[in-house]
Amino acid sequence: MTIGSSIRFRPAEPSDAAVIRNIVRAAYAKWVPVIGREPLPMRADYEKAIAEHPLDLVIADGRVVGMIETMLADDHLWIENVCVAPTAQERGIGRLLLERAEAKALEAGRSELRLLTNAAFEANVSLYKRHGYVVDREEPFMNGVTVYMSKKLTRDFDKEAGE
Repeated sequence: MTIGSSIRFRPAEPSDAAVIRNIVRAAYAKWVPVIGREPLPMRADYEKAIAEHPLDLVIADGRVVGMIETMLADDHLWIENVCVAPTAQERGIGRLLLERAEAKALEAGRSELRLLTNAAFEANVSLYKRHGYVVDREEPFMNGVTVYMSKKLTRDFDKEAGE
């Protein structure tokens, strides 16, 4: 499938919390039987998250189909959560969300992105690796393993100098 031209981004607003929660719950539901519990994003307080830091929504055909939640740290941009509604997966929306995080990091003067995921979410680990993330470390967590990943970013200074 290809991404339609009707894709756009917008910042989340307080009234989006329920929609975000529903998308997160649907996107992470497939992992419940894999790890034997609800992944932590399924239990997050999205009203609080929207109030405290940026959440960007991706809108396709007039409806919210994905989100990315980021936090600016002193030396990197932290990706707290990125997910795409199951009905919109396999269309490149996850890639667009990761690219959006890269742009936000560079705009903020940060040259690194960081995130974590569960090692049991093999498809997610593979996705991040395909997009240039490397595994920094693995730590035991709640009868599983947390994988900490990062991606170094570089600006294309030659291109900028030519503008």
